[in-house]
Amino acid sequence: MPLPLVPIATAAISYGAVALVTYAVTKGIPQSRRDQASEDTLDQVDEGLSFRRDAQQVNGTGRMRRVVRFGANGPGVEIDVTALSRIRVRKV
Repeated sequence: MPLPLVPIATAAISYGAVALVTYAVTKGIPQSRRDQASEDTLDQVDEGLSFRRDAQQVNGTGRMRRVVRFGANGPGVEIDVTALSRIRVRKV
């Protein structure tokens, strides 16, 4: 029975193209500096959603932290998503 090379080659070319495009895009993004004050502010946000309203604006924060494990005792990855937002509406 012959080996079906065309479907295997098609999959290899498509995955290779995606990997090449991803590599090219990541190399084209300039590396920015890390602002330690901003990092500290993001670390101080409590988990969950919260909103605060003043006279002229609404501020919101949100944070979600999860640990994902691959297998029962396998390696794990911690995912930490933090967002800060401000919505200001003024009459002009």
